[in-house]
Amino acid sequence: MDARANSKKAVLGAFFAAIIMKVFCFDFVIAEGQSMAPVITSGSVLLVSRLSYGLRLPLTNRYIFRWSRPQVGDVVIFFTPQGEIAVKRCAQITEKNEFIALGDNSVDSYDSRAYGPVPFYHILGKVLGK
Repeated sequence: MDARANSKKAVLGAFFAAIIMKVFCFDFVIAEGQSMAPVITSGSVLLVSRLSYGLRLPLTNRYIFRWSRPQVGDVVIFFTPQGEIAVKRCAQITEKNEFIALGDNSVDSYDSRAYGPVPFYHILGKVLGK
């Protein structure tokens, strides 16, 4: 009976650790569309660091701690002003804690050219790889 109870505790512990990692540290996102082609194509699975720019409260736009800002060239996941999740490259940093988000495929990209600068607090994370 002790072995079974210990294995249940181990499974529950692993489950909660995975949830904490997903909410605070890392996430996987599947890219949709061609706005970042050829670097990121539709269907690519992206590894996203939620900790690249700071520690954020889940389900809010508030950072508990911020230790970095996006840099020009970073590929980030963020909420557009319309509330959609997007993957774009940080092309420029503005003075108002905003960035210009541009897709690598400028012919087929709905980005800051259409909706303007994006506030830093809309960023969900930095793409680390695919």
